Amino acid sequence: MITFQLEQDQKLFIPFITAGDPSEEITIDLALALQAAGAHAIELGVPYSDPLADGPVIQRASKRALHHGMNIVKAIELAGKMKKNGVKIPVILFTYYNPVLQLETEYFFALLRKNHISGLLTPDLPFEESSELQKNCQAHDISYISLVAPTSKERLEKIVEQAEGFVYCVSSLGVTGVRQSFDASITDFIQQVKQLSQIPVAVGFGISTREQVDSMNKMSDGVVVGSALVKKIEELQEQLVASDTRQEALREFETYAKTFSPLYSFK
Repeated sequence: MITFQLEQDQKLFIPFITAGDPSEEITIDLALALQAAGAHAIELGVPYSDPLADGPVIQRASKRALHHGMNIVKAIELAGKMKKNGVKIPVILFTYYNPVLQLETEYFFALLRKNHISGLLTPDLPFEESSELQKNCQAHDISYISLVAPTSKERLEKIVEQAEGFVYCVSSLGVTGVRQSFDASITDFIQQVKQLSQIPVAVGFGISTREQVDSMNKMSDGVVVGSALVKKIEELQEQLVASDTRQEALREFETYAKTFSPLYSFK
């Protein structure tokens, strides 16, 4: 289970990376770099051939990882390897529901527990159809992370009431991806969720600059950053793969990740 003990005014930084992009070994190194940059948890994305919620940046990362043979079982086992190599913060498995359905339930949850995965997020599974998966998560001491977007107050109350770990507020409708600005209505929406929630509320989908992080942190308890980091990995891909430039590229990635972390000031 995931329980964040935040001090007053402390903000969450939850980064997303794709399992196996650009390789399993380097994914572990990237996770360690994110931990060093101040991440409170890591969302580990399972590459999928039909990623409905993802924009082009993460789609390309999924394609690269799938090309190298990554799948849901290997991604779960990769989380275990992260833990063995020094990742101490929680790992949240971010996966579409179809790969989960392909695995037998007991086997799937046994894999999650064996590899020390603390949370599960399935972006394409509607709340109304998630009760069985949530019950299985609770039975295995795994937090089921809930996504919320603007909806009716009644439905929002139901989602937030059963949320665990943190509430993941979608900053804008549509797919993930770098955005230059957000709709003004996001402020009222986040305030509404904050009033209903007893656990931290983090905002994601499109956050790609320090200015956006600072803006969202004024309204919420933290941010989820995905596409911006995955894009940086894509830019550094050749240096990360080459053994003689890997460490320098990892340092550059860690420095970049710090621009989203509340532990570091850039004013």
